[in-house]
Amino acid sequence: MKKFMDENFLLQTETAQKIYHNHAAKMPIFDYHCHISPKEIAEDKQFENLTQIWLYGDHYKWRAMRTNGVDEHFCTSGASDWEKFEKWAETVPFTLRNPLYHWTHLELKKFFGIEKMLSPETAKEIWDECNTKLQTPEYSVRNIIRMANVHTICTTDDPVDSLEYHRQIKASGFEVKVLPAWRPDKAMAVENPEAYNNYIDKLEKVSGIEINTFEDLMDALDSRHQFFHENGCRLSDHGLETAHAEDYTEREIIDVFSKVRYGADLTETEILKFKSCMLYELGIMDHSRGWTQQFHIGALRNNNTRLFNKLGPDTGFDSIGDFEIARPLSKLLDRLDQNDQLSKTIVYNLNPRDNELIATMIGNFQDGTVPGKMQFGSGWWFLDQKDGMEKQINALSNLGLLSRFVGMLTDSRSFLSYTRHEYFRRTLCNLIGNDVENGELPNDMKMLGQMVEDVCFNNARNYFNFK
Repeated sequence: MKKFMDENFLLQTETAQKIYHNHAAKMPIFDYHCHISPKEIAEDKQFENLTQIWLYGDHYKWRAMRTNGVDEHFCTSGASDWEKFEKWAETVPFTLRNPLYHWTHLELKKFFGIEKMLSPETAKEIWDECNTKLQTPEYSVRNIIRMANVHTICTTDDPVDSLEYHRQIKASGFEVKVLPAWRPDKAMAVENPEAYNNYIDKLEKVSGIEINTFEDLMDALDSRHQFFHENGCRLSDHGLETAHAEDYTEREIIDVFSKVRYGADLTETEILKFKSCMLYELGIMDHSRGWTQQFHIGALRNNNTRLFNKLGPDTGFDSIGDFEIARPLSKLLDRLDQNDQLSKTIVYNLNPRDNELIATMIGNFQDGTVPGKMQFGSGWWFLDQKDGMEKQINALSNLGLLSRFVGMLTDSRSFLSYTRHEYFRRTLCNLIGNDVENGELPNDMKMLGQMVEDVCFNNARNYFNFK
């Protein structure tokens, strides 16, 4: 019987162990998509306790706690930090076979050197030990990033963001690159005219462009796009239920924008036409400056109206959706490609039924200009666990080139989540090791080791080519 989470955790064969320890483990982390706060990096924040760094903003843990019968008071509401941690410790033993059990103990071991299992019995001891360490200079945000061997971080930023903290980080001489990524979802969200117009007012202010027409809107966004570019951004991101690629005319879009700017509600058809136009125009904008575009597709968000009204978005009430993906995604990508204005693109799916769909779709638009120009994104959100990663890797291997894959990301709001890269690397090495042991791949450690190092780091570094 193997010991739980020893140095060969998830590595079932001797070959997998060699590949991981000699190649994957040493590679730096290129975290090209996350939701951590650039402000906290700029300020080199020191967290007071484990709840603040571990539970604040973590809807994965909140979902598990609610499922375990924990009242909202101990998740997002007014309980003390210790009380919230205590309830999480009570929940952890019930997360067996959920990735949270692995993530929790990987993070305790990696960052705090704690190998005890978190439970009600060990909660106070672990709380005290971690808090003591968190209050030392070695556990400031920047030192945690260094501890994880991070090379580059891309945050997620709205076009109206000042990027002041990114500039502060750069000016400070911090050796880890912390770059913005452009997330223009709110610039497309015309389904709520009041909120949309409030947003456009902010865009007017930061761009210095009065926005009365659709042309004004695109001029303002292009101005901000250039500003992001000047601050090191080379990456955009869209959070979508599915791709939008309705047919539209220029006149229709002009009229739709005018209508929503006056505060009128739009029809469903008008909304879809506008979003289709925006995805196309923003895609051209990305291509014009040599950016990579990302599409996160398939989340059905804010399902619980009562708790959404009480707690707001991103609090744990989203799930996998079953939207039509293939035809609109194909049409959007083809629309951009027809005039050779399709940027490097990463597509992530949230529904595992779409793995082979995405893996084959990206092959339609590979054009030989860039290795792996079109990427099937890593297992995302509900799929960034062992089974989800294996299925994504297998689909990509069968239908594309795993060797050109840009690898894993954290997609997290926590500075302790860099262990997800380790989790991915161990899973990747285990699959390859099993293939070697089964005679399905040659026992060529030089070739296999190089592929693993590329997937873990080199491919992302070369693909994004940040200056």
